[in-house]
Amino acid sequence: MASKVIPWYKKKRVSQVQSDYAYHHTKHVVKQQQTESRKSSSKSAIQVQAQATAAMAEPAYTVPVFRQRSSEETEEYQRVTTNVGKGLAVIQEELHRMRMATKAQVESLELQREVRGMMSKRGDMLDEIPKMPDFLVALRPHTVWEKTPVKLFCTVQGNPRPIVKWYKGGAPVDPLSAPGKYKIENKYGVHSLIISRCVVSDTAEYSAVATNPHGTATSKAAVTVKRASGAGESCHLGLVPHLTVIHPSKLEVSLLDRFSVSFGVEGGSISLVCTMVVVPDLPNLPPLAQWYRDDKLLKPSNLVEMAVGGSAARLMLPHLAKDDEGLYTLRIFTKDGTAEHSAYLFVSDAPPSAAGAPGAPMSVKAYDINADYVLVAWKPPNTVNEAPLTGYFVDRCEAGSDSWVQSNDAPVKVCKYPVHGLSTGRSYHFRVRAVNSAGISRPSRKSDKVTALDAAESERLQVIKIEGKYDIVIRDDDLEGVPSAPGQVVATRNSKSSVFVQWDPPKQVKNLMGYYIDGRVVGSKEWFPCNHKPFKHNRFVVHGLIPGETYVFRAQAANVFGLSEESQESSPIAVEPALATPSSPFGITMLSCDGASMTVAWKSPKHCGGSKVNAYYIDKRNADTLTWKEVNLVAVTERLCTVDSLTEGIFYEFKVQAGNLAGVGVPSAPSAPMKCEAWTMEEPGPAYDLSFSEVRGHSLVILWKAPVYTGASAVSGYLVDMAKKGSSEFVTLTQEAVSHRYLQVSHLEEGQTYVFRVRAVNANGVGKSSQVSEPVCARALPGAQEIVANVDGDTGDIFLSLEACEICETSKFVWSKNYKPIGDCPRVEVTTKGRTSRMTFTHPDKDDLGKYSVVVTDTDGVSASHTLSEDALNTMLELSQAIRHPIVPLKHGLNYEILEKGHVRFWLQAVKLSPSVSYRFIVNDKEVTSGEGHKISHDVATGIIQMTVDHFTRANEGTYTVQIHDGKAKAQSSLVLVGDVFKAALKEAEFQRKEHIRKQGPHFSEYLYFTVTEDCTVMLACKVANVKKETTFHWYKEEEEIVPETPPNVLSGACALPIALFSRKDQGVFKATLGDDRGKDTSLFDISGQVFDDIINALAQNAGASASELVMQCTPEGIRLQCYMNYYTEEMKTVWKHKETKIASSEKMRIGGTAEMAWMQICDPSDKEKGHYTIEISDGVQTHTRTFDLSGQAYTDAYEEYLRLKAAAFAEKNRGRVVGGLPDVVTIMEQKSLSLTCTVWGEPTPEVTWFKNEQEVCSTEHTKVTFDGGKFSSLIINQVTPEDSGKYSINVRNKYGGEFVEITVSVYKHGEQIPEAKLGQPKSATPAVTPVPPRSPALPSKTPTPSKSQTPAPPGKTPTPASTPAPSMRSQASTPASTPVPKSPTPTPKSPTPTPKSPTPNPRGVKSPTPPRFMKSPTPPRK
Repeated sequence: MASKVIPWYKKKRVSQVQSDYAYHHTKHVVKQQQTESRKSSSKSAIQVQAQATAAMAEPAYTVPVFRQRSSEETEEYQRVTTNVGKGLAVIQEELHRMRMATKAQVESLELQREVRGMMSKRGDMLDEIPKMPDFLVALRPHTVWEKTPVKLFCTVQGNPRPIVKWYKGGAPVDPLSAPGKYKIENKYGVHSLIISRCVVSDTAEYSAVATNPHGTATSKAAVTVKRASGAGESCHLGLVPHLTVIHPSKLEVSLLDRFSVSFGVEGGSISLVCTMVVVPDLPNLPPLAQWYRDDKLLKPSNLVEMAVGGSAARLMLPHLAKDDEGLYTLRIFTKDGTAEHSAYLFVSDAPPSAAGAPGAPMSVKAYDINADYVLVAWKPPNTVNEAPLTGYFVDRCEAGSDSWVQSNDAPVKVCKYPVHGLSTGRSYHFRVRAVNSAGISRPSRKSDKVTALDAAESERLQVIKIEGKYDIVIRDDDLEGVPSAPGQVVATRNSKSSVFVQWDPPKQVKNLMGYYIDGRVVGSKEWFPCNHKPFKHNRFVVHGLIPGETYVFRAQAANVFGLSEESQESSPIAVEPALATPSSPFGITMLSCDGASMTVAWKSPKHCGGSKVNAYYIDKRNADTLTWKEVNLVAVTERLCTVDSLTEGIFYEFKVQAGNLAGVGVPSAPSAPMKCEAWTMEEPGPAYDLSFSEVRGHSLVILWKAPVYTGASAVSGYLVDMAKKGSSEFVTLTQEAVSHRYLQVSHLEEGQTYVFRVRAVNANGVGKSSQVSEPVCARALPGAQEIVANVDGDTGDIFLSLEACEICETSKFVWSKNYKPIGDCPRVEVTTKGRTSRMTFTHPDKDDLGKYSVVVTDTDGVSASHTLSEDALNTMLELSQAIRHPIVPLKHGLNYEILEKGHVRFWLQAVKLSPSVSYRFIVNDKEVTSGEGHKISHDVATGIIQMTVDHFTRANEGTYTVQIHDGKAKAQSSLVLVGDVFKAALKEAEFQRKEHIRKQGPHFSEYLYFTVTEDCTVMLACKVANVKKETTFHWYKEEEEIVPETPPNVLSGACALPIALFSRKDQGVFKATLGDDRGKDTSLFDISGQVFDDIINALAQNAGASASELVMQCTPEGIRLQCYMNYYTEEMKTVWKHKETKIASSEKMRIGGTAEMAWMQICDPSDKEKGHYTIEISDGVQTHTRTFDLSGQAYTDAYEEYLRLKAAAFAEKNRGRVVGGLPDVVTIMEQKSLSLTCTVWGEPTPEVTWFKNEQEVCSTEHTKVTFDGGKFSSLIINQVTPEDSGKYSINVRNKYGGEFVEITVSVYKHGEQIPEAKLGQPKSATPAVTPVPPRSPALPSKTPTPSKSQTPAPPGKTPTPASTPAPSMRSQASTPASTPVPKSPTPTPKSPTPTPKSPTPNPRGVKSPTPPRFMKSPTPPRK
């Protein structure tokens, strides 16, 4: 529905002038002037009729003006007040009496008309004598000063009466070309041209040309405009010679645009402006203007600013308060007396400081000013919807200070308070705040400054003006309390937006401050204040009401003690203008003429007078006579009339009067002279009755009627021209003529005023232009609504409706289709209620498509249109069908869900259900009721209807249907649950049933899942529930139980299995079991596929975040780049790049890693391997990057270190060594033979030396030393004796180094117990004299080494990890523990693992002597 118009009293913070609800009162006090009037019977009859019409008009209410008056003026005012204050019943009785008198006068007029007709025969005979124009008084020349007016006049006679036109220098004078400058008058045969403000350019020869059918006469005169001597074009007016002393009261002042009723808000500002025309307009001599508020003269101050000049009088109120509310009057002294204009200013309360707080008090004044106290009084605020007032706080402030001090501790309940504690001689301001239960109001406007002095001294010093004398002590007779409620309230019609309210005063009126008036819309419970400042009189005009709305009113009296009770409400009254006669018609134009008759048309009055215009009366006269003749005795209802019995060739003038229930209004201005001459042109005549509809900010619709005279052929179309107001340049809006009699004009400038004209077109050409339309402003009416297309929610009828923003008692809604009135059409039905009209389609179909418009008559152009399209009609037809055959709207159709325990819930949700809804469930064509196995219910609040099946089985497969009946509405929804859909539901139900059973015992509340800790340990975790102390928990992998170091604690609710150093070997199916006497539950977790990839990515995320920068490490095989991280495994997505090119693992570039780091080794590096290296570790989401720049000095240093380590490794690989065959300890019985044989290796072939107890053993018969093939060395002792026990050793050495291996030999006698094996003292020696090189990292080596030895390791050794297992027979050799022992004694030529540097050996062929005890072997022993 369309929104309602918000009245002014509901609008917030409206500070600008509201001119929509205008009420103004203007009066002119002029000097009495004696003028002769013609004593003709015709004029007498007109005067009688005018008096009768004026008597029938209801007197309009005028707000009285109060001022200081003398006793005689007071008596005269009281007399006038008594007459104006007659009751409504007396006025109605007087109106009835005057109507009866009018009837008698009309009968008398008929008799006088016959007498006048007989008397006019003589004048007609004289009028028949033809006479050409003749100037009785010719024009005379004038010489004037610049900026002063001049008047040219002449008198001309002739028969028929001549038409006079004015020319300036041969060019016609057009008053519209310079509005306000030229004024052309014609009174009683005297023709005049007035130039208001002359300028030098007005110097010219002016001529008056009089014309009638018998000839032409001309009169000429020169006008000379002088400027002050020596003044240029921009001379100041102050240099104009002083002609005469002109007093402001000698100026001619005409008020133009007057300020209207205005509405403001506390704290805002407002301007009241009245424009005027001043003759002569002298900037140094403005008119004398005075402003009054409630008839009290205002003076300029910081609260009131006044200005007169620029053809305007302005009053500015920069700081509005409710004290400023009242009737404002502008009085300007003129040549003829005074010109006055009055309008009311309403000031509403500003938003309260707290919700529900009262409005601010007002009119704070200080009385009884003394040296130590001042009596402060004020007026109470109006309370309409707020809580009752509980009191007031009075604040004071020293003049010149902004510090306010509260004078009373508790709220005072009366509207006056003595303020004590003042300092003598100091000046103060006072203000008041109102209090109620909701809070404290805004402060009032501060009072005028007062000085605390004794009254006598104050009068003597004349420091302040004491406005009154009051005793500070409140007398007993003042304690009468609040006044009684006012009496009966009567509201009567005043204007289309105001109501005149009057009431009986209360019985107790002592010390009455005034009245507050409240209003309420009938049907609403909310009252609104009509005034915000107490009004002193018992009658008030309430403005700003909605036209056509119905209101009731009440009044409250206010005095110093507060507000009275509310009066009784008035009778309801609709806001309509007071009944009066209509204004004059206008725009008389001729539509056709046949030589003996004329067809004329006119426009309806702008104001209907509150009643429908139902009659028009037309008068005519010859253009050269003053006698008017009635055309019709019977009223014409249409605005078109054919006047017969005319004489061809004669000029005629016409005037029209409109009539309504109040009587006949004033006649229109005489039309322009129209010549009675037969129209014979082939083109059509002018269109007429141009009107406007749907005026908006950028568009409007213009309508017109077809011409009466069609020409030689039928009218085929129309051309529409448009121009801006004041411009003569018309623009044709259509390229081709339109066939219909309306046109929508768009692309207008909002706020711009336009005029239009229409030209009819037929086959013979373009006809005459219509009369130029009335100016129309492109601006929508305030509160204008558009037509709404909708569907009745109860009946389903499709309708168009409009809520008018204004309406009056006589208004009608006229509906049209394609701008043709619909009238009584069976396809539609029009109903009107209040301000809303509805057009309902009886049987809507495609024939109803089109553009619909509606016009509200007797308004300021309320209208709208709506185009009904096919899509919109189809949409509304669907909605209409739904309303007439209603269905229950559903939010969700029938659906199902699986509940706990395996129950299945079937449900649907309606948008809305009433408590009386009924429904039923049907399963496989059989109704199901609530009972065993089924639970059926509904919830009105949520609109849910449901059925729960406790045991869902294969028997439940089928179709489910719900049928709903809710009042007249119905609905049905079905669900087919068969096939795969049913199987899925059944499977889910069985699963939920099992889940319920499972959860009765110990169970997993969260099944197995994985997490990765900060140290890259993978944790398989789960959460358990419903466990007890006896519940057991076990871990399995591929059905093999895993026993973690820390037993799982099921009572904690969570269990976890750590997997350290996670890699591909950890793939498999992990299982966790949970059980006790109540049951068992199992959770499986398959680490493979995507799960394995997710774990690797999680590890990569941790590793990438912890990765260090790349570190360079040199080895004997090349240069290695290493990246240390929390954990590394080859399954991670790791990419090495060289110069942005991906590196693949090869013999040249080897990629590998350990658990702590990833590395990439460049074997046998060259200059090609220089450049930027990058490692990228991807975790599936982001990539972690580390870089190293291997170029420049970094590459040079690394390459030198690589060459050094390579040489050391070569030496280590080729030194002499024992590769196997010797035991650590030998125990042998005497007389046996002992053979110590070992395999040695070295390149070149090493030298071998045997020692016993650190003494070299030479080959003898008892002891034989052999060395065969440079590979096998033996020490053979024949028939050992106890003396052969001791420490034996072998030293194998070549130029690259050697090795020293010890064997302990124990000999026992036959029959003795085999002695316990004891190792001898470690002895080692080396022939090397080269110092041990510094330690460097090494890779694993495949170089074969002898077995372990218990020889202590030297301090300079670097252990390397072993990668090859030792042979089954092992000996205690001095091979480093980090060197692997191959299965074959043949050494491997290449080894990826570097070995520590070997010392430089002795020269070849030189045997090493027995080493001293302090020297250690350079070959490290095994661990």
